[in-house]
Amino acid sequence: MGFEDPEESLKVPRTKKQSTEAAVREIRRRTRRKFAPEEKIRIVLEGLRGEQSISELCRREGIASNLYYRWSKDFLEAGKKQLAGDTVREATSDEVRGLRAENRELKEVVAEITLKNRVLKKSLTGLGEEDDT
Repeated sequence: MGFEDPEESLKVPRTKKQSTEAAVREIRRRTRRKFAPEEKIRIVLEGLRGEQSISELCRREGIASNLYYRWSKDFLEAGKKQLAGDTVREATSDEVRGLRAENRELKEVVAEITLKNRVLKKSLTGLGEEDDT
């Protein structure tokens, strides 16, 4: 007849709107900018200098202000941990080579001592057997 169900007419736009929103989210997710740590540090330091407002800095860099504040918090926390001596750093390849060489030498020393220990035990055991006969 001439009347349509109001719920039916509302379902179509919602579905289209939801699929459009999902498409926009997917595009944003795929095109999300990735900032190198050096870029983040540069931006945070510029903000800490206070030469311009944070909102101007964020606008110029094309980032949201909450993202700047998150980076700033992470930056300051990392500095605090470094000063407190809480950080574990990665070993350089030279350090790794040196540690491996030291490990190898120590294993050789342990092997030599173990061998001497066995020889001494056998000689002591051998002496005791000779006395019994």
